[in-house]
Amino acid sequence: MASIAAVRPWYHRLPAIFATGFAIPPVALVLLWTRKGASWWKNLLLTFPLLLLGVAHLFAIWGMRVQMDGAGYPLFYFPAGEKHYAEIDRRAAQDRATVPPPAAAPAPAVEPAKPAAVEPAAAKPELPAPWPGFLGKNRDGIYAETPILTAWPPSGLKQIWKRPVGGGYASMTVAQGLVFTIEQRRKQEFAVAYDFKTGREVWTSSWDADFQESMGGPGPRATPTWDEGRIYFLGAEGEFRCLDAASGKIIWRKNILTDNGATNAMWGMAASPLVYRNTVVVLPGGPDGKSVVAYNKLSGERQWSALDDKAAYAAPMLVTLNGQEQVVVLTAKRAVGLTSDGGKLLWEFPWITEYDVNATNPTIAGPNRLVLTGGYGHGSALIEISKDGAREIWKSQAIKNRFNTQVLHNGVIYGLDEGILAAMDVETGARKWKGGRYGYGQLLLAGEHLLILTESGDVVLVKATPESHQEIARFSALDGKTWNVPAIASGHLLVRNTTEMACYRIAP
Repeated sequence: MASIAAVRPWYHRLPAIFATGFAIPPVALVLLWTRKGASWWKNLLLTFPLLLLGVAHLFAIWGMRVQMDGAGYPLFYFPAGEKHYAEIDRRAAQDRATVPPPAAAPAPAVEPAKPAAVEPAAAKPELPAPWPGFLGKNRDGIYAETPILTAWPPSGLKQIWKRPVGGGYASMTVAQGLVFTIEQRRKQEFAVAYDFKTGREVWTSSWDADFQESMGGPGPRATPTWDEGRIYFLGAEGEFRCLDAASGKIIWRKNILTDNGATNAMWGMAASPLVYRNTVVVLPGGPDGKSVVAYNKLSGERQWSALDDKAAYAAPMLVTLNGQEQVVVLTAKRAVGLTSDGGKLLWEFPWITEYDVNATNPTIAGPNRLVLTGGYGHGSALIEISKDGAREIWKSQAIKNRFNTQVLHNGVIYGLDEGILAAMDVETGARKWKGGRYGYGQLLLAGEHLLILTESGDVVLVKATPESHQEIARFSALDGKTWNVPAIASGHLLVRNTTEMACYRIAP
């Protein structure tokens, strides 16, 4: 009597099943488990190599990739492909075809009418740059322009516009009626200006760059900075451009890595440029005193440079501590204060986080105090600056931010402690409360509330109170992993991630 294996049809034999597994893995699994007379444990053993073939098939044929979420767990995803970029191109072409017509010529002069008995109140002038750069005007994540709506409808805030964008983790800057950000589109980085009211693409400036890293994903990271009609863009591979904000025309450009003999950081150039007076400061991390570099903001000529430190990812800040204006910088191993006019070292404080991920901006906590935070179990510290240098006041594990900057309100620090919202007393470092799993998203402070953009793309409103965690409202604003810092300007909330950007009205 012939064996069962001998009488099986050809498609139920193992060579045929594994050959099918190279082409259509799910069909191979069906063929394996529908074989007559096969023992379940043999089928189970054979399932594992077929599953591996299936995973390889997804990577090789369908372009699946893996990157990490904020906690370091793998995320399997299909990166934006040609279809997505084609949609961006289509929208851009549509935008160019629907450019608003130029303003009409003024009407001929007529005899002025008699003045009214009561003159109307003058309209409040709009700010030329309501959100001029990373984390707002003072780089503290605080929106204080107008009150925000705190009673949200069940569907969430009113969407004003939404559009596809290129990849990367930069935030948005709002000035001159435009929204500026930087994106990865195919093999190029794009500096882009959008119309604030409509989301229409106004202009772009692009260059060849394709920064890739397996954990966070590809694309530029640094938020552009606006100043007096100019906008400063920094790409992930060091391309640094000063552009005319209205037109996108190049004023000057250079690569800060090659210009300073620097090697790129593991996760790319991420520190947003700092502009003050005639100076723009960037952090290439070059050797021989070229870690922190100040260029003339008008010409691009070097003004001064300082330190030999490896670069980190937090943005430089212009602050006054202990009565002296200074540039505060987080390098890979320490926090430092440098004189704003020449880069002379004023003080330093060791701050070493695992993988050199100093990616969270300090928070100014008083005339001579600032709070540092770091993830990977590092924690927080309050340091005090004096003429003798920097000293530690307290250390705490209450908040451990990886790349999510905290905010200060009424003596309480609020931050995402390894993905969970927490409140910490700024005087003692004691935790007030912890609650709300929002992942490795971002947060801002607006009035008495925290606005949180979660890692999954939800927008959440939480009461900024030391008493307890009080979530007020939430809605889904974006799809997919979202690490980009939101922006608020003129009563509108701007959010984006690696594939889309949206504007919501948040004013009452």
